[in-house]
Amino acid sequence: MNRISQADIENQERKLITIRNLIIQRNGRDALRVDSLDIQHGETLTVVGPNGAGKSTLLLTLARLLEPSGGDIVYHGKSIKQWDDLSYRRKISLVFQSPLLMDMTVEQNVSLGLKFRGIAKAEIQERTEKWMKQLGVESLSKRRAGQLSGGEAQRVSLARAFVLEPELLLLDEPFAALDPPTHAKLLEDLSVLLREDRLTAIFVTHNLNEAAKLSHRMAVLIGGVLRQVGTAKQIKMQPADETVKAFLQELPQ
Repeated sequence: MNRISQADIENQERKLITIRNLIIQRNGRDALRVDSLDIQHGETLTVVGPNGAGKSTLLLTLARLLEPSGGDIVYHGKSIKQWDDLSYRRKISLVFQSPLLMDMTVEQNVSLGLKFRGIAKAEIQERTEKWMKQLGVESLSKRRAGQLSGGEAQRVSLARAFVLEPELLLLDEPFAALDPPTHAKLLEDLSVLLREDRLTAIFVTHNLNEAAKLSHRMAVLIGGVLRQVGTAKQIKMQPADETVKAFLQELPQ
């Protein structure tokens, strides 16, 4: 009989998400196939690949907005099929490329999710002020969403996600529409927050410099298939195949 080592037990406990033989179909065809992927507690995993590679499909599936056609996702040791929608979604926050803010003030936008969850007023105020300050929008608290710049709106969107104190943060190319200086500053600020807060985050991007800067590991999706997972250096040094090698030519040394 095979014995389970202490190292195996500890490794299993570190896993937040385990994906096996996952198939997602859209419009009658396979849009994504992931044979095996483990995501550790506190890890930032960037998902990279060309347009149409299945990056957003993976994120939407993890958010339970798309249903697998085959395989399974295990979250906290329990199949995603066994989680009810509300319990699962209260453990995650999702940030899109477009901020999708409500027509209300910055403070009201940041606190909205906490109010839906029935959090006490004093705690709502404390957490809202904390994350407005952390994301640099405290001075904009009374400004309405329609009066914000693109970078300001995305900072509010991130504050709205962080204030919920999620176990899993899902980010779908949140900086793609920003100008380069705003992009660079917000990327730096997010990198610091993820390190300090030790959140588990999955960050979708087609920007390889961004991926290398932000993540512990990268997952390369090409043609709807997960081709390789590893650190930026590992993948650059030993690409799994010619498609990965060609895609990663821009990756910094």
